[in-house]
Amino acid sequence: MARIITIANQKGGVGKTTTAINLSSCLAAAEKKVLLIDIDPQANSSSGVSVHNHSPSVYEVIIGTRKIEDVIINTYMPYLDLLPSNINLVGAEIEMVDMDGRENLLGKMINKIRDKYDYLIIDCPPSLGLLTLNALSTSDSVLIPVQCEYFALEGLGQLLNTINIVKQHYNRELTIEGVLLTMFDIRLRLSKQVAEEVKKYFGEKVFKTTIHRNVRISEAPSFGKPIILYDAVSTGAKNYMALASEILEKYSKKKS
Repeated sequence: MARIITIANQKGGVGKTTTAINLSSCLAAAEKKVLLIDIDPQANSSSGVSVHNHSPSVYEVIIGTRKIEDVIINTYMPYLDLLPSNINLVGAEIEMVDMDGRENLLGKMINKIRDKYDYLIIDCPPSLGLLTLNALSTSDSVLIPVQCEYFALEGLGQLLNTINIVKQHYNRELTIEGVLLTMFDIRLRLSKQVAEEVKKYFGEKVFKTTIHRNVRISEAPSFGKPIILYDAVSTGAKNYMALASEILEKYSKKKS
C-alpha cells in the first residue's frame, strides 16, 4: 500500500511545489510507482510536468462528479502518474463547507487507488484551509519545506498546531516526515544561521539532505520538466535524488 506524503507549509515561496515535482520524479526514476496529486488551484505541479489546464481535474474528484481513476493521467515519465489541478479548484473550498465529511472527501477517493502505487505525493496550496486539511487527514506524514531565509520559522507554529489538531480529530497516525531546508546559499551567513536555528528547533526531524539555491531548479518548470530531466548533473538534481534516497532508505529499513 502506498505511503502518502503531504508537502505543506502555509507560507508561500518555500519550495513546496518544486519539492513535490522533483521528489515525485526522483522516486519514479528509482522505479517506484508514484502518483503526484496537485491540490493547489495554481496547478504549478501539473504544469511542472507539462500538463496545462487539464479537465477533468482533482476538483471534480473532490466534489464527487468524477471517479479518481478516470481523472488520473500518465506523464511522460515511466512510473509517474498525475492527478491534475486547474483553476476550477479555486471555488472548491466554498462548495466543500456544506458537504458531509468535508475533511475527508479527498481521502475517500484516494483509498480507491492507493494499492496501485508505492508513493502518493500531495502538493498543497499555501494556506491551511479545507484543501490542506483534506490532504493531512488522509496522509501518513507531512514534509515541511523551510527556506533558508529571514522569517523562515514564521508561521511554522501555526502549521504544527494544525497538524496536532488533525492528529487529535481526524488522523491519529499522522507524523512529520521531516523538515526540508530549501534555497540554501552556501555563500550567505544567514543561510547557515537559519539552518542551525531550524535544526535546533526540530532536531532529528530535519532531513540530512539540503536543497541548495540553484538556477537550474528555477529554470526547469518553464520547460515543463523536473530537474532530473532538465539537467541531471546539476546541483538541484543531485540534491533531490539524495532526498529521494533518504526517504527510500528509511522505508526499506522499516520493511526489513
